[in-house]
Amino acid sequence: MEYEIFECKNTEDVPMRLLLIADPEEKMIESYIHRSRCFLMKHDNNIIGVYVLLATRPNTVEIMNIALTQTMQGKGLGEKLLRHALETARNFGYKTVEIGTGSTGTSQLYLYQKCGFRMVGVEVDYFLRNYDMPLYENGLRIRDMVRLSQTL
Repeated sequence: MEYEIFECKNTEDVPMRLLLIADPEEKMIESYIHRSRCFLMKHDNNIIGVYVLLATRPNTVEIMNIALTQTMQGKGLGEKLLRHALETARNFGYKTVEIGTGSTGTSQLYLYQKCGFRMVGVEVDYFLRNYDMPLYENGLRIRDMVRLSQTL
């Protein structure tokens, strides 16, 4: 499958519908999107994927959001998008990449570890404290965030 990944230069053009797949509250996305760099994956003139990088500390960047349209999931594109994010971070001179996900997100945890991330911690009750609505994944309420990190 042919695709192109490029930076979205204007935060007004970010695909909110895609970002909401990975982060279901717009207010949370708004809290970081204007301080971040957003990259889009395009296939057949359609935006099918997105990831967002946010510098958090010297030499460290966090993948704040990574998502694919539902019809493009399960085709290996998530791994390509994640590997592109890692290469972009390396090219920008970052030494560490971090990412967080709900503790119930087994497919995400598998993908992140497959791509070289290691679990470094758990933020207990993160989703209870930071989201207005209860979130569910794989039939379970998401309460805790698993933090992962990779040294480039």
